[in-house]
Amino acid sequence: MEYRKPSLRKSMHARIVQELGRHIVSGHFPADSKLPPEASLCEEYAVSRPVLREATRVLVAKGLVYSKPKVGTVVRPRREWHMLDPDVLHWLMETTPQNDFFNMLSSVRCIIEPAAAALAATHATPDDVAAIENAYQRMEAAKTPEEWLQPDLDFHSQIAEATHNDLLANLCNMLSLALRESLKQSNRRPNLHEFALPRHKAILTAIQHGDALGAKHATLVQLEDARKALTLVLEGE
Repeated sequence: MEYRKPSLRKSMHARIVQELGRHIVSGHFPADSKLPPEASLCEEYAVSRPVLREATRVLVAKGLVYSKPKVGTVVRPRREWHMLDPDVLHWLMETTPQNDFFNMLSSVRCIIEPAAAALAATHATPDDVAAIENAYQRMEAAKTPEEWLQPDLDFHSQIAEATHNDLLANLCNMLSLALRESLKQSNRRPNLHEFALPRHKAILTAIQHGDALGAKHATLVQLEDARKALTLVLEGE
């Protein structure tokens, strides 16, 4: 049985969401400005008003715009956007200079990940520790940066799971898209194993020994190393 292609209506709906969302996040439509009138957008995309309104509702749900009768669709201030929405985060990565985006992400990681590692050291079960160990061992066995990427992501996600704090684990999961892009870049550094493995091993060892302070400190060291690696790679380009 062949899979059916998406209907034209759904395809156009997705295209409108993507294009308008990207325009808003990039600043093409600044805060408090109105999107073009419905009639104009319907003509531009060759769609009916119901299709356009369906796309607009998606943008409203992402916190990017609000709609009012006799006013139109207005762009919300940046502080009101749902930044961790996967689409909004993707558009942000696409439209923000790499250095600026990764610096913003590094700051967030330095706030969240050391605390997560400390909690994991306190709350991890034997199965949690085994999962973190498994990710580390796969990093150790990786021969290329491409092979390293998924175990590296798993290492950090397993630490978040080991906190047994659903809210924190979910927050870390929502950042996984941005983290993947960051690690893709920083893992291109020369001597990846030589520099990165000992720092991840220090985090693992602290968690194995239930050393919350040690896990927090080791994570800060690892994040600073990753920040320097990312700077080195991006400046090299």
